[in-house]
Amino acid sequence: MHRRTYALAAATTAASTAAALALTLAPHAAAAPQPTPVTSDFNGDGYADLAVGVPDATVSGKARAGYVNVVWGGAKGLGRHGGIRVSQATAEVPGTPEAGDRFGAAVALEDTSGDGIAELIVGAPGEDVTGRGTDAGSVTVVGGAKVGTGPGSTALTGPSANSAYGWSVAAADLTGDGGRDIVVGGRDKVVLRAVVNDGEDIVVTTVLATPMGGRAPLLATGDFTADGTDDLALAFHTINAPYTQSHVRLWAWDPAEQRMANTWNASNGAASALAVGDFDGDGLDDLALGECREIADENIDDPCGPESYAKGGGIHVSYGDPNGSFGLRSQTLNQDTVGVHGVAEDGDRFGASLAVLDVNGDGRDDLIAGAPGEAIGTRKAAGAATLLLGHAGGIVDRYGEASSVPYHQDRPRVPGAAEPADAFGTAVATGDYDKDGTPDTAVGTPGENTRSGGVWVFPKTSVTNSYALTPKNLGLPSPTTALSYGRFLTSH
Repeated sequence: MHRRTYALAAATTAASTAAALALTLAPHAAAAPQPTPVTSDFNGDGYADLAVGVPDATVSGKARAGYVNVVWGGAKGLGRHGGIRVSQATAEVPGTPEAGDRFGAAVALEDTSGDGIAELIVGAPGEDVTGRGTDAGSVTVVGGAKVGTGPGSTALTGPSANSAYGWSVAAADLTGDGGRDIVVGGRDKVVLRAVVNDGEDIVVTTVLATPMGGRAPLLATGDFTADGTDDLALAFHTINAPYTQSHVRLWAWDPAEQRMANTWNASNGAASALAVGDFDGDGLDDLALGECREIADENIDDPCGPESYAKGGGIHVSYGDPNGSFGLRSQTLNQDTVGVHGVAEDGDRFGASLAVLDVNGDGRDDLIAGAPGEAIGTRKAAGAATLLLGHAGGIVDRYGEASSVPYHQDRPRVPGAAEPADAFGTAVATGDYDKDGTPDTAVGTPGENTRSGGVWVFPKTSVTNSYALTPKNLGLPSPTTALSYGRFLTSH
């Protein structure tokens, strides 16, 4: 069964105008898509929810202690049915808020127990751990519930000072036993907490320990080996720390060794985002690298596709192969590709965030790509997002052309106005929040209102009836401070 994870242009082009109009103004001509199984339903009402990490928020008077705002989906749409704040001040959550914990710096909603209600997985890379030191970091799992939260527990803590466990998190059944395992990214390290032997044992094993440039490693999961079990995609890069390197690696569980084994590598191509989907509809998982660029060795051939596609940010897709030769086929595009809205310009950061959906129900996944550095007119870094439709041949068609739809705050029927440093598109997420059979899209805009931030919601992934969720209209505390709300999103 196909799996997806999501770890999401301003100017117009003549290409694909009909497709853009059909997507934004009218229903697709094919049969209406059916709702996909909900794995992000935290309150058990049958609707997908959205988790927004707010690690810069003050909690109990502690600056940057952080919280997560879980925004409910429902019949009226995302954010129209309330939500809940979860922090270390929440009764069921272990620990206490402390300055600099940054609880919410990484978030995931996954039904790890299989009971139909999602658990909230939260990273707090600034957590101080007794006996282990400052900023050891921690990852907390909080149970969902119809009212409030279920019990919470600490899944992992960093082994020493500055380990920063919880910089990134992911969850999937990597061992193939039907349960969900948790992957934790920290400073220069990725660790797996695996549940094995029919849930009786927990194995904690290091996936990779190497310099990662002082930033969170990128994590995504999918069945890249086409054996029916999820695998792990991991990307990181360094620049002179202590040397320059960049890698995308795939790892699969080795039951005999009780650890993850490296199965595929692409070197010298750095990325800012990963997303997994079936973009050509062949039933196999593909891996998209957002804002892919070569940084380590110009003598290596095209680690992110043709070098010309790196301008402004390129998206490079490696495709699954039925014979196990993952990545044998690949495609690359950027904002200079025919059919993609906008123009490739330095600093656009096209693909800095990615999310996957099938908006037209054709059995091929589509891709939402954020470009938070995109200038709208003269307003630098106002930001944009682009919907890229999957084709029979993948994210571009057999002629190398794309079909796309743009989203930004200067587009008609989109609320607000594009302003410098809004950074619309810093994060993107998708889900059928109103359960009408067509996926919706959420776009994070952390620079809105002097970095108070917000999330723009596009029902049916259309600008029609789009609306903004901000700290103020959600009733969150300190709505006028620099919460950077919308920087961290997760749902599916």
